[in-house]
Amino acid sequence: MAENEHRNQHRQRVLKGAAILTGINNSEVRCTVRNMHANGAELKVPIDARVPDEFLLYVPVDGIGYKAVVRWRREDRIGVEFTGTEPKPHWHYG
Repeated sequence: MAENEHRNQHRQRVLKGAAILTGINNSEVRCTVRNMHANGAELKVPIDARVPDEFLLYVPVDGIGYKAVVRWRREDRIGVEFTGTEPKPHWHYG
């Protein structure tokens, strides 16, 4: 699905630091949340980052881990849909 198709919620522009936690060797990719709504977000990631199709997006200022599924990718941007939440993993230091 293209990033603009079927978008029925207004995304609020934000600028939040976050971490993509994969659970593979407790690895993480630092990213920035560019805009967000209750069901998803647009992330800015390093252009060479390896981001899996499903991951936990931990946003320290929210204190929440969002279960995320990638819906689109374009250069250094990723659109994700949230499928739930969970507490911050015990192994993450943030």
